[in-house]
Amino acid sequence: MAVANILVKRSGLVRPEPLQSGSRTDADGTAVKNVLLLSIPDYEFDFLRPHLQYTTLPHHYVLHEQGEKLEFAYFPNEGMVSLVVISTDGRSVEVGIMGKEGMVGTPLAVGLQRGPYRAIMQIPGAGIRIRADVLQEIIPTTPGFQLELTRYLLLQGLQMAQVAACNRLHELEHRLARWLLMCQDRVDSEILSLTHEFLAQMLGTGRPSVTLAAGILERAGLIENMRGTVRIINRKNLEQAACECYAVIQHFNGGLGLK
Repeated sequence: MAVANILVKRSGLVRPEPLQSGSRTDADGTAVKNVLLLSIPDYEFDFLRPHLQYTTLPHHYVLHEQGEKLEFAYFPNEGMVSLVVISTDGRSVEVGIMGKEGMVGTPLAVGLQRGPYRAIMQIPGAGIRIRADVLQEIIPTTPGFQLELTRYLLLQGLQMAQVAACNRLHELEHRLARWLLMCQDRVDSEILSLTHEFLAQMLGTGRPSVTLAAGILERAGLIENMRGTVRIINRKNLEQAACECYAVIQHFNGGLGLK
């Protein structure tokens, strides 16, 4: 049994399956697809609903900068967010990704005001936001929501730890395969709008190395490299090409509502 599920069981609360996407709407009547917002009790969602604001999330939109005060929390409906750590010399590496399964601005859930990394839209989409001060007032009065956020924080932390281990221990082509699978899990498309330059930045390596790794996967018939995009053409074999970290992360994905 997953650690997060043990915590839920010990709390005395049985976690129901999330509602179907679109079964709830925000204050403007826009369908909610975010798994966290679909997993909380009706009365708690009704309490949150007047404060939820629909927002578009274009490509490269920065939801919050590293170290800056958080003004909003975001609940993506679609698209993909990269969580990136930037060093003082300007280099960056991705430490996590998220989509409709989670929330951007997780430090707010434990009373913190600043984010430890940059959150940037790498695949455009849309979502729902709520003011940081309002969220922190609401959390103590909504135990089901608070439990979901705690659960998400735990699973996200486990996933980040696995990614860190993967980046240190495994060859680039296996890491690239793992990353492409994680990305597809969140956008539900075989075509991913990703340049080799971007992939190099996210994987903490050089563009020539990514081009070589992508070429290995392409020659194996797993992906197709196109200008500015990568197409996954054999997901089953791509899973076999990935390191064991993907299977571990996939287990976490199930806990986050990604199947």
